[in-house]
Parts: sequence; C-alpha cells; structure tokens
Amino acid sequence: MTNDPLKVLVYSDNRLVREQVRLTLGRKVAGDLPEIEVFEVATHSAVLRALDSGTDYSLVILDGEAQPSGGFGLAYQLKDEYANCPPVMLLIKRGVDAWLATWSKAEAIAPYPLDPFQMPEQAANLLRARLAA
Repeated sequence: MTNDPLKVLVYSDNRLVREQVRLTLGRKVAGDLPEIEVFEVATHSAVLRALDSGTDYSLVILDGEAQPSGGFGLAYQLKDEYANCPPVMLLIKRGVDAWLATWSKAEAIAPYPLDPFQMPEQAANLLRARLAA
C-alpha cells in the first residue's frame, strides 16, 4: 500500500457543506489507511473537469441537495460515463431519498447532519474497496 494521500473529491454548491465534509473526514479516516487529501468543487462541470484531469481520485462525495445540479443525477452520470469511476458517497437530507441514491448507483449514503463516526467509517470502507480493486 502506498503512503501517498488518497484523493477525495467533494462536490457541493454550498461551501459550508464542503467544509463540514472536510472537517468530518479529518486527515485520516482509519488507522490502516493513508491520509486523505480533500479537493472541493462547487459545480457539476468542475466535477467532470476534475475527473477528466487524470488525477486518481479514490472517493467522490456528492451533495444530493446541490443546486442547480444535484448529486443524484451526477452520480448516475459518473457511473454511466466513467469506466473506472471511483466509489460515490451521496449526502442526503431526507431518508426517503435513499431509493434515489440506489438508483444513482452510489455505493454509500451519508445523511445530514453528518455523523462524525459513521461517515468516516463509510469513507474508510469505500477507500479500502477502491485500494483492493
């Protein structure tokens, strides 16, 4: 396993949500994983540019409530268009949106308010799976 930081891409149109995700994840989500480096973007097109840049992202976290382009449709697009798409975690406000997260092909959901124990654990599981692939 490499000691290079794992790159996590976070999308939300709300800078406070992006900051909350970064703070909830911290620098290290699990003792057996390298540190993480969070890259924040605020638009749908910025997500696509980031993934097209050649940077090897290990995890993508999308805000399902982002406007005007929410994370649900974006997750579906990423899973449909990128052959080796990183795992996707969707942030949701309403539990009833879990079915939409399943439709979008996201591997995980994290409900608001973000749980400081559950969310990093979910991220760690997704990162481990990505490293093992």
